[in-house]
Amino acid sequence: MPEVSVILPTYNERDNIAPLIEAILASLDQPVQIIVVDDDSPDGTWQVVQEMAAHDERIELLRRTNERGLTSALNAGIARAKGEVIAWMDCDLSMPPEKLPELVEALAECDLAVGSRYVKGGKDLGHSFAGRAFSWTINFCTALLLGFAIRDYTSGFIAAKREVFDQITLRGDYGEYCIDLLHRARKKGFKIKEIPYLFMPRRSGESKTATRLWDYFRRGIKYVILVLQLRFTPTRA
Repeated sequence: MPEVSVILPTYNERDNIAPLIEAILASLDQPVQIIVVDDDSPDGTWQVVQEMAAHDERIELLRRTNERGLTSALNAGIARAKGEVIAWMDCDLSMPPEKLPELVEALAECDLAVGSRYVKGGKDLGHSFAGRAFSWTINFCTALLLGFAIRDYTSGFIAAKREVFDQITLRGDYGEYCIDLLHRARKKGFKIKEIPYLFMPRRSGESKTATRLWDYFRRGIKYVILVLQLRFTPTRA
């Protein structure tokens, strides 16, 4: 069975990170490397991970004090990953770690498996009505321009073969990196499969996603610009 490297980008997830790591280790039967990339969380998330890593060699901590951002954290984790399969997910327990084995198993038939809220069997139960409306609109409009072969372009719940990242480096500021990754992977001929899952409310702490109308607008503009670039600027893809 292939070794799986699971990247967990964290910022202020002290109450969630230990249960998440324990659930991942319990869910996966194959060799596992867990890489927590923490942006120097003021709540001491990195301290929790540091203590766990001292007692379990499968857990690694990368504490970043001079760099911030989701996409750069994922790239830093990918650079450290040793597994033939590289996966990542949110760290607020909104994405069920019990789904990881299904994502990994799907790679027998594809190159990149995506946890999806928008295929049959999937659902978004974790966002407010405004959040669900924003997410659905972004994904529908993205599919209109880039293709309905993918339904959840902003998933962020990913497992992929290492060779995908030998050819593609993540780009973007926040959630738009996922749109960019999935579109470019399709353009390069990688096979993608969506696996349904239930997106749940975060268990503890404050959301890092938009919570106000202005936040949705500010992030939405970046998504729109990226999608238009991918659709109408060939060199972007």
